[in-house]
Amino acid sequence: MDILKIAAVVLIAAGVLGLVHGSFTYTTQTHEARLGPIDMSVNEDRHVSIPVWASVGAIVLGGGLLLVRGRKS
Repeated sequence: MDILKIAAVVLIAAGVLGLVHGSFTYTTQTHEARLGPIDMSVNEDRHVSIPVWASVGAIVLGGGLLLVRGRKS
């Protein structure tokens, strides 16, 4: 498998995952305070939405890479 085919498959997989899930959440630790023996920290949940057009674009681009690679061989 060459690099172009691997990149195409990764783009298609990422596009499908973006369409299926639509968003993801991750946690960041933003503030931390140490007051003697007491440790305090604040965790924030961040929400990222994946646009449908970006997911469809990744699938189309991945499919295009597979088609271009198939015509060259």
